[in-house]
Amino acid sequence: MSVIRDTELLSLRQNNVRVIAQELQAAQDRFEVGEVTRTDVAQAEARLASARAELALARGDLDIAREEYLNVIGRLPGRLVTPRSLPETPNSVEEGKRIALTGHPDLQQAQHEVAAADLNIGVARAALKPTLNAQGTVSWDDEDYLGTETLTLNFGGPIYRGGELSSLIRQSQQSAIASRANVHIVSDQVSQDVGNSFAQLRSATANRQAVARQISAAEVAFEGVREEATLGARTTIDVLNSEQELLDARADAVSAATDETVHLNLNVQVYDPTAYFNAVKNAPSFTSRQGQQLDKVLRALNRD
Repeated sequence: MSVIRDTELLSLRQNNVRVIAQELQAAQDRFEVGEVTRTDVAQAEARLASARAELALARGDLDIAREEYLNVIGRLPGRLVTPRSLPETPNSVEEGKRIALTGHPDLQQAQHEVAAADLNIGVARAALKPTLNAQGTVSWDDEDYLGTETLTLNFGGPIYRGGELSSLIRQSQQSAIASRANVHIVSDQVSQDVGNSFAQLRSATANRQAVARQISAAEVAFEGVREEATLGARTTIDVLNSEQELLDARADAVSAATDETVHLNLNVQVYDPTAYFNAVKNAPSFTSRQGQQLDKVLRALNRD
């Protein structure tokens, strides 16, 4: 989206230079016939120089975006296409929060940490219990045809540990309490993130719609001011200012469309560990499609 945005902004800057160059030529022609002063020509020249500087910055921004694309994707961008439709979103903030709280990976991780902490309590308590180990051996002598069987039983358990085991139990219990508290913290953070995202999305959508109306008004104003300038009712600086307002509105529209798409996030494939396990659980690692793809990546990394 940054590459698409900066490409469109570069196109706007290029068109702006062409328009201002035409206005400068018109100002020079009108100056030669005495309709405007030298000041009008100088104002147009200054605005053209500024437009060319902005064009150079736009080229630099696009180069930076292309390098970032290369860094992330691994190749320079070709012809990119703006998404034609935006992903569907929940109808309300409450529905969005409900969906997030049932499937957000951070929350699932926190819940698994609670389960692990509970198991650690059982492990710590088991250390207090006695243990019984059995070991058996069988040997056979082919020459004497004699066999020997041995069975060894070892019974043991903690006698005195200076309170270490009880301390470990209390430590594991406190860890479990902290894990449960973390579930509430993560839930609140997820809910807040959803609310923030909805607010940003609504703001971006409203901004895009407002900018669209701004462009329509700026186009009408620019055409009117330029027509009035040909009749002598407007100055060159009026035309340049009106053209600048139109350029700013169009640039804002490009950025607003990009912001709205970025806030929604693109529909990318999400790694599902359960689906991956089901796909490879019955296949040897060297013959599964996923295993072959992973091996290909690892071989490429080793070559680098």
